[in-house]
Amino acid sequence: QVQLMESGGGLVQAGGSLRLSCSASVSIYTFKSMGWYRQDPGNQRELVATFNRDTSTNYADSVKGRFTIARDGANNTMYLQMNNLKPEDTAVYFCNAVRWDVSSLRNYWGQGTQVTVSS
Repeated sequence: QVQLMESGGGLVQAGGSLRLSCSASVSIYTFKSMGWYRQDPGNQRELVATFNRDTSTNYADSVKGRFTIARDGANNTMYLQMNNLKPEDTAVYFCNAVRWDVSSLRNYWGQGTQVTVSS
């Protein structure tokens, strides 16, 4: 059973930084992709950044140049370094992982961690 657990959220002033962590219960190299998504009240969950198995990365335009996704295979952990935070970054951030489950792709989600950026 795959479990993902986020940590590192909190309250920060605009311009500040936070680092989110996502700890997986299995080797992260078993995943086809991993990534971070976020959701604020009234809006759909949106992609923030993703890591593909070939180590290529994708970022939402709104976070390019400010956020960096990284992973540590030895500790089965993925990170999101968030710099120069803005009030519009306020949301619940979710860790996501995708892997093959027998013959189909399956999505796994963490419980989410709240990030609040004050102006």
